[in-house]
Amino acid sequence: MKTVRIYTDGACSGNQNETNSGGWGCILEYGGAEKELSGGERNTTNNRMELSALLAGLRALKRDGLTVEVFSDSSYLVNCFRQGWYLGWQRNGWRNSKKDPVENRDLWEAILEQCARQELRFYLVKGHVKRHTLTPEAQEKLYRSFLEKNGAQFSEAEFLHALEQNARADALAVAACPPMETPCA
Repeated sequence: MKTVRIYTDGACSGNQNETNSGGWGCILEYGGAEKELSGGERNTTNNRMELSALLAGLRALKRDGLTVEVFSDSSYLVNCFRQGWYLGWQRNGWRNSKKDPVENRDLWEAILEQCARQELRFYLVKGHVKRHTLTPEAQEKLYRSFLEKNGAQFSEAEFLHALEQNARADALAVAACPPMETPCA
């Protein structure tokens, strides 16, 4: 089975404010090829941007039946799939454990539709890490933490590559944020 890796990130300047600006970025890798995607919108949330990055990446896949490894710094995204939150939401009529409507339902439903076409695996990456600033000890500690969260199937070189790609996805997301009409308070 062919494996595609998708590295995703979202950003939102003024996330909790009424007026804000958000962006998303993702990088798809297949064999030696890479594709970058990004976009943004006003008056959104960081979580919506995280989900938008994954949705864009999945929609860019031209074939079904792929193994897709998703690397994200969003616990919201990764835990939803690892812990099966979406199964409970669907059973409960898209209500969460507090009986409130699930936020971002439109994006979750679109993502689940795309997920049905592929075999997905989700990996949590520490976000906003500047690799060049890490001491060897800090890098080793971060690598061990990554393995504990994601399993021991990754070499240190693969881990470092995932960190770098996540940082690139973050830069794409930040660059895609539309300019603010009114500065955030």
